[in-house]
Amino acid sequence: MAAALVGCTGGSGNGAVEEEPVEGETSEEAPPEETYNLRFNHVLSETEPFHAGFLSWAEAVEERTNGGLTIDVYPAAQLGVEEDIIEQIKNGVNVGQNTDSARLGQYVPDIAVMNGPYFVDNLDEVQALADSPTVQGYLEELEAEGLKVVSFNWVQTHRHFFTNKEINTPADLAGLRIRTPGSPIWQESIRALGAEPVAMNFGEMYSGIQQGAVDGAELVYANIPGAKLFEVLSHATETGHILLINFEVVSAEWFNSLPEEYQEILVEECDRAGLEASQTMEEMIPDIKAQLVEQGMTINENPDVDAFREAGEAAYEALGLTDVKATIWSEIGK
Repeated sequence: MAAALVGCTGGSGNGAVEEEPVEGETSEEAPPEETYNLRFNHVLSETEPFHAGFLSWAEAVEERTNGGLTIDVYPAAQLGVEEDIIEQIKNGVNVGQNTDSARLGQYVPDIAVMNGPYFVDNLDEVQALADSPTVQGYLEELEAEGLKVVSFNWVQTHRHFFTNKEINTPADLAGLRIRTPGSPIWQESIRALGAEPVAMNFGEMYSGIQQGAVDGAELVYANIPGAKLFEVLSHATETGHILLINFEVVSAEWFNSLPEEYQEILVEECDRAGLEASQTMEEMIPDIKAQLVEQGMTINENPDVDAFREAGEAAYEALGLTDVKATIWSEIGK
């Protein structure tokens, strides 16, 4: 894998004298002598808004660098399992991954707080996190671990519970096995909210639910049509328990090998595309809900969110993140 994912290709290397641009052609229009490539992996289907967002990011970067930096986007975990890709990134391979702070918490434990229950409520609060000294400190720690966060401006809307029974309070989740990623903050969050968490890869959910290995999942609305989970789940409960902040991560070693101009372009366009994709996802929710209702799904828009919010505090207590949350909330004025 490492051999296939070479960080950049060399220049001409033949000692030729660089030609002056012809009349009417600027030096910026000349193709770069040295080019760089990023192979970017994500677990979502090609029909989801984030995939279009990643393609937009790639197109803008290629255009602004005149082909000097290109990004190849691989949906549906075509390059491998998320955790494995992150390890490759950490070891310097020029591959990227869409991930979350729960998984990054394996390297910098306290950053997992950003995926805790009701940590942030809207896009404005997410953007305010960029000015948090505590959060910036976590990003520096990740970079020291070999993981460069290009952007966390990608927000997949709120996560809700999707089951085969009506849910109104945390007590209604008692005994239900709910699919969630395996990181501690996910596990403790779902446990605190009343269910039994079961770690399972995204691509295994449909069969897992169909075969009874799990009783449901907690996901964002956009995940449901793409994975056709309406075929195996009948109820959506709008707990909104996690506003899902995503992180776009590349190798720090590879990132630092880029020309400074390319580094700036990569970050700027990732932030831009992330905000646009996040806003698009929010705007799509009414249509997605209508589609799910047409497919026979029942949507509970008014569960006891206050009860879920109160129950979620137990996750921070279990992981020793209560003070961390309070510090960051203070820094962003929440």
